[in-house]
Amino acid sequence: MTQTPRLILVTGASRGIGRAAALELARQGDLVIAVARSKAALQKLDDEIRALGSEALLVPMDLKDTKGIETLGKALTEKFGHLDGFVANAGLLGTLGPLETTGPRSLEETIQVNLTANAHLIRALGPLLHQSDAPRAVFVTSGVVPRPRAFWGPYQASKAGLEALVKAWADENEKMALRVNLFDPGAVRTGMRAEAMPGEDPMTLPTPEAVAKELVKLVSKTETRTGARVVYRDLAAG
Repeated sequence: MTQTPRLILVTGASRGIGRAAALELARQGDLVIAVARSKAALQKLDDEIRALGSEALLVPMDLKDTKGIETLGKALTEKFGHLDGFVANAGLLGTLGPLETTGPRSLEETIQVNLTANAHLIRALGPLLHQSDAPRAVFVTSGVVPRPRAFWGPYQASKAGLEALVKAWADENEKMALRVNLFDPGAVRTGMRAEAMPGEDPMTLPTPEAVAKELVKLVSKTETRTGARVVYRDLAAG
């Protein structure tokens, strides 16, 4: 018996973990709604997904565009009427350095992409998720939340805020079908990690593809946890 494809939206889908997650979902036969800023990168992803025998809906969009998020929710309502899964992967590292010298624009953009945009996405996509028989959402967080460090102020503040937001949403839906979780990938062989840690040997880190295999499990029908903070390092060790 062929499983009905699930409709899964992935933000930050053009590179790194998001791209790997979109491809992994496509391999499973799911229909991916790929959201990212780069139209060219999305088209390349689309070619790869088609080569797997699946398909994607491409949404070139900057998540700082609040009206765009609202429009996306309306368009998906009209086209599909539901959403089965949401992988909130998009993130901005921002400027690393002393808080006293962090510019206001960098601070605001980091908070906007990592925290505020996800609040708007929850509002836009929540009603669609509630129309699924097994709705799932997962938000990518960071190890700097439980282990804060110097010079990462805006980024870790945005991720700490995201975790608080997600836990509230999970609690609000505790009696509903929607399952909402956090996923901490740890250090991964991505461009963002290389930007943050330029002296690190990337070959010592897990690939986005390995991490994505665990991430997408959190939007599967079989996922029963909610309000959990899932750490990839713990899964790999187990």
